[in-house]
Formats: sequence, structure tokens, C-alpha cells
Amino acid sequence: MSQEAISCQLSAGSHQPLSGGVAASPPRPLPTLLRAFFCMALLLGASQLQLNAAERVRAESDVQSKVVKLFGAGGLAGLQGYGTGFVISPQGHIATVWSHLLDGDTVSVVLSNGKRAIGRVVATEAKLDLAVLKIDAEDLDCFDLSKTATAGPGTRILAFSNMFKVAAGDEPLSVQHGIISARTQLSARRGRFASNYNGPVYVVDAITNNPGAAGGVLTTRDGQLLGMLGRELRDANSQVWVNYVIPIGELAPTLQAMVQGEYVRSPESADSSSTGRQVPPRTFGMLLVPDIVFRTPAYIDEVLPGSVADKAKLQPDDLIVFLNGKVVNSVRTLQAEMNLLQPGQDAEFVIRRGSELITVKFPVPLNLGDGM
Repeated sequence: MSQEAISCQLSAGSHQPLSGGVAASPPRPLPTLLRAFFCMALLLGASQLQLNAAERVRAESDVQSKVVKLFGAGGLAGLQGYGTGFVISPQGHIATVWSHLLDGDTVSVVLSNGKRAIGRVVATEAKLDLAVLKIDAEDLDCFDLSKTATAGPGTRILAFSNMFKVAAGDEPLSVQHGIISARTQLSARRGRFASNYNGPVYVVDAITNNPGAAGGVLTTRDGQLLGMLGRELRDANSQVWVNYVIPIGELAPTLQAMVQGEYVRSPESADSSSTGRQVPPRTFGMLLVPDIVFRTPAYIDEVLPGSVADKAKLQPDDLIVFLNGKVVNSVRTLQAEMNLLQPGQDAEFVIRRGSELITVKFPVPLNLGDGM
């Protein structure tokens, strides 16, 4: 068939009879006004998408300027030496999770512009898993604790954190997108021990329980502060990891009091807290890593020169696994067992040094305080 014939057939096809013998009507073009309406709707939709994307970029940039990277104690038995915090005053107050990261005398704080500062712990509250650091600074971008938000299930959220130590300088923090799945009471554990905090939490569908994420922030899509990312915990019943966030409403009054220097911890919190280096009774001259998380492994952090521990050739980074035949599964267990020892009694330690198990035995000295 020739091209002219095909062209003629196509042009005439719309007028040929259907199988029933009825001629089909030619397609009718859309009215000009209706076409204009559809074009305008498409343009408005595209403009709104661009506007929403631009607003989200601005909100993320604003939040990034108020969140910091923290580098402190850690590196032993899977305890990471990095984390996240967020600025809560122009004068350099920083909120974060109360954890082993704060065991050292100072914490290195890296601002969003890459500048580094030394942070010192000024207040803690174990029941809220909360701590506040202070750096020397002025006019920092910060979250206004009097202007925070609340949200319910289904709310779209952003989670900002330094998970996996992706950022170390002026690189932006990781941002996860998700929704709030539920608001409920936290019932979680770390090993055999229940978490300090058991109040209301947001449960989110973003994986926020990664190493280094604790202390980060959860915000709405437009950058309003919703809460602080919690530590790595498992559900007390199902034993699955929990992606939870402590609502800022639970923290704000305490944080404001801490910033103003007016916060006084309850006696229960003071008893359970150990943010500074303390020498417990019957150390035999060895300082253990600070006991700030549940079931902290009984590693030796320092050995005092001339002490019983020094004479017995104990060394920093030795892990104590047995004392007089009893399993030592934490710093607390070791300290409790050492406090039961009597002068003149033999103390037999089994330690792990590298890949070796070594037995160290010595009599308990009369001077039980420092082992000198």
C-alpha cells in the first residue's frame, strides 16, 4: 500500500463505520478555557513542589547549624567515642544523652562550621538520660526551648545525628526522613538492666538507634524541635532495637534550669550518677573505666605507680574477668566483690590482656583505700 493511501486511510479512519454500521464521531478538542485550567494546575503543582523542597532545604540547613558532633571517652568493648548534641543557648550550652562519652574530663565539640571547642559537663540528670555541656562561645545558633513542637502518629519527621561518625568537621550531619509511628511509654533494657528513663517517647520508623546517633534531634519537616534521640536500647518484651525519641517537653524544664545554673538533682539521681572520675574503696591502686552505662566492662584505666596493682604488674586496658573464682561482668560487680575482701586475704584476679588470660594473685593490704 502506498504512503498516500495509508495517509488517506488514516485521515478518513475516524469517519468509517464501526462494526455495527454506525459512523464514529471525530474526537472533540478540549475547550480552550479547560486546557488553560489544566495547564495552570500543573504549573501551580510544580511550583508548590519546588517551594516545599526549598523550604525543606532551608529548614534542614537551619537545624544543621544548631547540632554538633561530640568526641569523648570510649573505644572499649564496643563503646563508641563519638556522639551528637544540640545547642540550647547562645552562650554555648549543649544538650546530649548522659552516657560513657562524658567519662573524660572534657569532650571535644565540633560545630557545624567545623570549629572545635572543649566542652565540660555542667549538669546531668540520670532519670532523663540527660546531660548539659558548656563551651566558651557567644552568639551561637541555638534551639529556643520556649518554642518547641509536639506531634502525633503519622507526622512526617526529620532525624539529625552523627551516626557512624560520618561527620568529623564541617560536613553536614546525617538526616533521616520518616514518620512518627506511635507515642507511648518506654519499656526498654540494655543487657540485663532496665533503662534509666521510662517516660513518654515517640517511636519512629527511621533507624535512629545507630552508634553515635544518641543526643541528636528529631524535628518536624519545617525544622521545629520535637525531641532528643535516645540511646541504643532493646524493647523489654520483644528484645528488638527501639527507635525512640524523648519528647522535648519532657526535657525542656530541666534543660532551662540547667542553663540558668538553678538545677538541683534529686538524691536518687545523685546516687546513681558518676560523671566525674572517682576512686572507689579498695582499688589496690587501679582506676577502672568510669561506670556510667549499665554493665560497663571492668577494664583498668590507670594504675597508680608504687601501688599493689603496679607491683602485681597489672596494666591499663587489662580486662578483669574473675576475682577469687567469681565472674566479673561489670565494674559494679568488681567493686562490690572487692569491698567484701578482708585484710590479709588473698585476692586472685584473672585478667584478659590481648588474647591471653593471666592470673594475678596478691594479699589484700592493710591500707584498703589506695593500695599503696
